[in-house]
Amino acid sequence: MIASRLREVLLNGRWIAYTNYREQIQSVNWQQATQKIGNLNTIAALIYHINYYLAGLLKAFENGKLEISDKYSFDLPPITSETDWNELVTDFLTNSEKFADRVEQMDDQQFDKPFIDEKYGTFLRNIEGVIEHSYYHLGQITLLKKLTIDNKSLETK
Repeated sequence: MIASRLREVLLNGRWIAYTNYREQIQSVNWQQATQKIGNLNTIAALIYHINYYLAGLLKAFENGKLEISDKYSFDLPPITSETDWNELVTDFLTNSEKFADRVEQMDDQQFDKPFIDEKYGTFLRNIEGVIEHSYYHLGQITLLKKLTIDNKSLETK
């Protein structure tokens, strides 16, 4: 059930937000993804941010060590071409699929166990946190996408 919720927000669902990450980012080019609007994060920065956590948690699932830090979660390398953007999108979608698959393979008892250290709560709490965090930023991406498209159409008038 929880793996389905992950897939819904990240890969293919439309129930809660009537969209998902894959749908939103596959129709964005690298200029839109990196377009800065005021002091808001870019679409690319938000994709990097969520992917940073997915990759870090996947690694923690494997080695039992949490080696990520919030302070690095927006350290997006420069995106200067469609190739750079496509690589980030591919990495994000791959990690999204791996993360959902890994969660789907967990036995039910795993969800109630402490995640790495008791101070982080249970596996379930952390996985639900990924879902909630993802929806939060999906809303931002959806709005940023509308703003970048609107700005582009305004520039051509």
